[in-house]
Amino acid sequence: MGKGLTSRNEDYSQWYNELVVKADLAENSAVRGCMVIKPYGYAIWEKMQAVLDKMFKDTGHSNAYFPLFIPKSFFSKEASHVDGFAKECAVVTHYRLRNREDGKGIEVDPNAKLEEELIVRPTSETIIWNTYKNWIQSYRDLPILVNQWANVVRWEMRTRLFLRTAEFLWQEGHTAHATREEALEETKQMIDVYKEFAENYIAVPVIQGTKSDSERFAGALETFTIEALMQDGKALQSGTSHFLGQNFAKAFDVKFSNKEGKLDYVWASSWGVSTRLMGALIMAHSDDQGLVLPPKLAPIQVVIVPIYKGEDQLATVSEKAEQLKKELEAKGISVKYDNRDTQKPGFKFAEWELKGVPVRVTMGMRDLENGTIEIARRDTFEKKTIELTENTAEYIETLLDTIQNNIFKKALDFRTEKTTKVDSYEEFKTVLEEKGGFILAHWDGTEETEEKIKAETKATIRCIPLDAPEENGVCMVTGKPSSKRVLFAKAY
Repeated sequence: MGKGLTSRNEDYSQWYNELVVKADLAENSAVRGCMVIKPYGYAIWEKMQAVLDKMFKDTGHSNAYFPLFIPKSFFSKEASHVDGFAKECAVVTHYRLRNREDGKGIEVDPNAKLEEELIVRPTSETIIWNTYKNWIQSYRDLPILVNQWANVVRWEMRTRLFLRTAEFLWQEGHTAHATREEALEETKQMIDVYKEFAENYIAVPVIQGTKSDSERFAGALETFTIEALMQDGKALQSGTSHFLGQNFAKAFDVKFSNKEGKLDYVWASSWGVSTRLMGALIMAHSDDQGLVLPPKLAPIQVVIVPIYKGEDQLATVSEKAEQLKKELEAKGISVKYDNRDTQKPGFKFAEWELKGVPVRVTMGMRDLENGTIEIARRDTFEKKTIELTENTAEYIETLLDTIQNNIFKKALDFRTEKTTKVDSYEEFKTVLEEKGGFILAHWDGTEETEEKIKAETKATIRCIPLDAPEENGVCMVTGKPSSKRVLFAKAY
């Protein structure tokens, strides 16, 4: 099944599009720019949700839900926010349909025009801060640590499954604090949570940093980001956390009485990750045979494929397979026993390889007579014959951890290889075209230089790395002083 994929070297974009569809993750829908996430793809997203939800709750957050529709007037209250999202908004203008007078279908009832148009949420800061005004009077009401799992709409013209669609799924955290320090600490804490999730679960190494002024979230004072590198040498922004200062509190007049009895505006943060993480998972690890899923997020971690002739052999093999399945499940490992009689073993091997199942166990009569089974790793294609004993489940459990670590190491080694320091603009252009990847270079801090680089090379400043060392340098374009290198790349 995996043989039908375009190779990554031939056409990376085509490879990605084909893989998403052939691996049963998602498909385009009848609604332009919107996708259908299929059960196997949604199962991966559910595992992401479960892990993140626990991480949020472990850091003191609770889930809530706010309306899908936002009054248009709310957006006009924070000037930079409306500027940032105006071109992407879907607008509801009417609330009713009616049958056409000629009997040929239906039409929008012109008499059902809304007094005020509603925006289908592109993000929820405005509706949430309008709500928080009713929740907050005193410092005793703070902090508010709320997260929302939801869908949002940003009217994209050029779409790609998971990476950029008009509607997508995400979570968005919105917190309110009594002091600047608390809000900033929250912002930094959540970008650390995202880094931990990306590296320990998706097995994708990321670089933490802050966005340049021009790339900052609309309405934020500071945006923190995690940036990942895909196999084609392009960057993918994989999560952001925003220090909003008092901007939204001022826009919606959200004040509180502090401990000294004085009125002050509330301090805020917001942070989110989306189904774009599915794109990161696919593009960072998968190969020309199909998906390569890190075990911690694989819906099926182990598949057992029986080899048999006739019902008698199937009964014998099934008894051992079911026993192993039970032992693995007792350890919290998800197992699929693929005993379909409609497909041959070779077809099953290719199917589960395409779907990225980390471990495949093959079990036949000859194996059982020898007291052995064959174990195949998806990440390395390594096959090994081992004894089938009471310790087999423990062996597979350890193997899954090994695979998780190996997938991360491979991605980290790739990023290291594809990260280059440059000092001149000519070298920058050469590396960008011939090698790609992350480029660390000095920049003079001006938006003019940033725009010039973007216009001439299509590379953007992904972030100013948090761990960037102080060093005396000069901007590669203008020669003006620069105290640290920033991270450039072409990006999705």
